[in-house]
Amino acid sequence: MAEAISHSVRVPVPQQQAAEEGSPSLVSYVLPVYNEVEGIRRFHEELTAVVATRPEFRYEFVYVNDGSVDGSLGILRDLAKNDSRVHVVDFARNFGHQIAITAGLDHAAGDAVIIMDTDLQDPPRVSLELIDAWLSGAEIVSARRRTRQDSRFKRFTAHGYYRLLRHCAEVDIPVDTGDFRLLDRRAAEELRGFRERSRFIRGMVASMGFQQAEVLFDRDERVAGETKYPMRKMLRLAADGVTSFSTVPLRLITRIGFVSLALALLGIVYAVALRVFLPEVTVSGWTMLMVAMLFLGGVQMLSLGVIGSYVGRIYNEVQQRPLYIVRKVIRYDQD
Repeated sequence: MAEAISHSVRVPVPQQQAAEEGSPSLVSYVLPVYNEVEGIRRFHEELTAVVATRPEFRYEFVYVNDGSVDGSLGILRDLAKNDSRVHVVDFARNFGHQIAITAGLDHAAGDAVIIMDTDLQDPPRVSLELIDAWLSGAEIVSARRRTRQDSRFKRFTAHGYYRLLRHCAEVDIPVDTGDFRLLDRRAAEELRGFRERSRFIRGMVASMGFQQAEVLFDRDERVAGETKYPMRKMLRLAADGVTSFSTVPLRLITRIGFVSLALALLGIVYAVALRVFLPEVTVSGWTMLMVAMLFLGGVQMLSLGVIGSYVGRIYNEVQQRPLYIVRKVIRYDQD
């Protein structure tokens, strides 16, 4: 497992490094795959056609099979047999999209590493624009979605979530930006040192600093299959983003507690005043009692749920289990 290199080590820029090693810079593509049997071959054809227009670089394609059960592994194996640049990291089971990206980064050896999905919603041609920005000096280049071909509900919720997260997070996370990005070798090495289990990679990248740039692009429709991020997984990823880079929910609990205490004190003053000054109109107070109990009970349950989310993250971390288990790495060298 690669460790983050010391800040005291001088890392050469890509052009210098290539000159010192006497070979062109290597660009690695990290490509998570989960049940993409219908579109993976077409994706690879388009990607290889795009990179063929830039022969001044060497390329490797690190496909991570995230426990696919639809025959995707067979296609990936065939791609590796016919293209020596293809490496296939085959998981023992499904570990999730963010973990698959992590495994790809662990196995990528490039001077630059490009992370992108294989459903062709992230157009391969845009990756060349990321490379150009990297050559201009950027160490991290994010692909920002100018438009996206999704349902109106998904566009609305994504728009609101990214802006809410940016407002709450303790780091500046770019809006309308997924995991499609390029990392310089140094940035990739640093990111490999982030080993928490509940991963929100776009937040981790934002927290590292470095010289960052953006490339605007229009996100296409999925060419085949169905989305691998249903509502349940999207909500889990959203929760990971908030709890990984913000303590706002915990601070909100404190504020709600103070508001509840203030309302309770007002209720006590009101009840005592009625009892002292208007004893003849005092009733049993059943309605007020029920409202107060239900309100305080709801606040307590909500607070326990938020605290439980953070405690659950602590529980997962202290177990120190491996992030992923690789069944095999498939690679066919030219020789």
